[in-house]
Amino acid sequence: MSRDHKNLAIMLTVKRKEAELTQANLAEAVQVSRKSINAIENGVYVPSTVLALKIATVLNCTVEEIFKLHDGTFPLLMRSNKHE
Repeated sequence: MSRDHKNLAIMLTVKRKEAELTQANLAEAVQVSRKSINAIENGVYVPSTVLALKIATVLNCTVEEIFKLHDGTFPLLMRSNKHE
């Protein structure tokens, strides 16, 4: 897996802290290691769809609230949406 995730905005730390959970608490809830949560928060690792869904469920939010593509990642798609 590539370690170049510059187009991905990861809001996991913010959402986790809003839920008053430590990395260890979240890791236990979604059945991964604390190191895995740390790697996601630092943009070193992008979780699988299943893990992202588990994290969102525990944090009571949507996956899109945690993981977003930066504006301009898909400029053609964004331009076409302006005409709808």
